[in-house]
Amino acid sequence: QVQLVESGGGLVQPGGSLRLSCAASGRIFGINAMGWYRQTLGNQRELVATITSSGGTNYADSVKGRFAITREDFKDIVYLQMNNLKPEDTAVYYCNVRDLSPGDGVRDHWGQGIQVTVSS
Repeated sequence: QVQLVESGGGLVQPGGSLRLSCAASGRIFGINAMGWYRQTLGNQRELVATITSSGGTNYADSVKGRFAITREDFKDIVYLQMNNLKPEDTAVYYCNVRDLSPGDGVRDHWGQGIQVTVSS
């Protein structure tokens, strides 16, 4: 079993900042990547940012220059620093960890989701 615990969401005014955290624990094998996705009602889950085991990052165009993803390797924690937040950033944010299991191959693990609301 793999557990992902997210924290740091909430309500913030436009232009404000939030920092999301996700701590992974349990039977995790070699982590290929960690990341954040988001979803709004009626829409598909979309990529926000990912970071690989070697530190490579990838961002959605809509968040480039405003969001930054980092990780603490030895603690299997990933962060998403969100600055200059906009109302369109409002969504449920999900943490993702992708690992490589000797028996099951590549596996995707998801957190329970955390609400981020940007509103005045």
